[in-house]
Amino acid sequence: MSKASLLLVDDDHQVLEGMADWLREQGYQLDTASSHTEAIERIANKTYDLVLSDIRLPDGDGFDVLANCREQSPTTTVILITGYGTVDSAVEAIRCGAFDFLTKPLIDEELRLAIERALSQREVVRENKQLKAQLDMRFGMENIVGHDHQMLRVFDMIDSVADTKATVLVTGESGTGKSLIARAIHRRSGRRDRPFVEVACGALPETLLESELFGHVAGAYTGATTDKVGKFKQADGGTIFLDEIGTASPAMQVKLLRVLQEFEFEPVGGTQTHRIDTRVVLATNEDLSTAVEEGRFRQDLYYRINVINVPLAPLRQRLSDIPLLAEHFLRRVCEDCGKPLAALDDEVVAALQRYTWPGNVRELQNVIERAVLLGKGPTIRLEDLPAELAGDHPIPVVRQGQQTLKQALEGPERRIILEVLEANGWNRNVTAETLGINRTTLYKKMKKLGLEDAQCVG
Repeated sequence: MSKASLLLVDDDHQVLEGMADWLREQGYQLDTASSHTEAIERIANKTYDLVLSDIRLPDGDGFDVLANCREQSPTTTVILITGYGTVDSAVEAIRCGAFDFLTKPLIDEELRLAIERALSQREVVRENKQLKAQLDMRFGMENIVGHDHQMLRVFDMIDSVADTKATVLVTGESGTGKSLIARAIHRRSGRRDRPFVEVACGALPETLLESELFGHVAGAYTGATTDKVGKFKQADGGTIFLDEIGTASPAMQVKLLRVLQEFEFEPVGGTQTHRIDTRVVLATNEDLSTAVEEGRFRQDLYYRINVINVPLAPLRQRLSDIPLLAEHFLRRVCEDCGKPLAALDDEVVAALQRYTWPGNVRELQNVIERAVLLGKGPTIRLEDLPAELAGDHPIPVVRQGQQTLKQALEGPERRIILEVLEANGWNRNVTAETLGINRTTLYKKMKKLGLEDAQCVG
């Protein structure tokens, strides 16, 4: 803070020089001005961290200096000083945007603390802006990589719907980036400064999911010792993202339909109705139209959530995006690990494009991270890839009358899950986290692939 640049404005030259000398002794970089006109010229030519201005000036007042700072240099903090302090003038100063209001005669310690508080707040604001910029980069459109025509259409849809209140349904296989799309919609909307709340519906049993979404009152059920605010209420004014919506039970579907239609609900065990202004984005890796036909998903809810459908193509249908995504993940992993930027061998790129990617973009990200962490040289080579990509386990070819594409993909998927299970000592929690899927999805895949009877510890 002692390196901060300050502008001191006062028409009393004795006070001005005395305060200036003391502030320079504290290590601040200091300029002075003895009039409103001189102060405005200083501010026009230099950006200050803090302006300390007397209210009474010969050609204006400190409020004019404050107004000019807010217009010309909004990042500059202003403290107003006066020898005629009143409660009304202090309130007016704060209302107009001053950080603090001090009265003369100033005590050195009082002035020092006021300056430190002002500069600390300025630093917090600066850090918040940096964090917001990082969030925009991480969850904005800039982080969704792709030039395939299918992805370009997704980008157009995000831009079209982001700043509306329309309900959005993002569809696609596991690992295609549905959560990323939901966050991008939020970050590009007018709600970007409000909460983004994500709920994995498939990860919770129905009783807990209802409490998670709508909250509960104390005594609603055994163990509910205090009131709990639900996710819908937490997202009030912002966006709620309901992932794996296809797993919702019939009873939960009824409750969700009411919220989406009326934007009101009661917490579990409560009678008070809460109204909310929450944007809803949902996602599923199921074909909900088929679920409707089979009676597993309510038709009225399906029509209500399928207002805007953003379909995400699986990675195997976006071959031209694979090198682009691989380079993107390579840069990010190298930066996060503090390693020199590596390069991808041409054989590696070819192998990546031959693979069918049952885990989609998430699997590609994990493969690149593994290669960077285990690779020995500046170039990622074929031997740095998992066996199923490097060629030790060739991907089965689908021939007419032999296998469907779904059947052909089960072999690589089974090997991947089996390898991760073995690497994690058959702990299902850790395995699900490693694969980037929830535990319920892992259970379903293990059952489908004949792994449900394997010994586990989680």
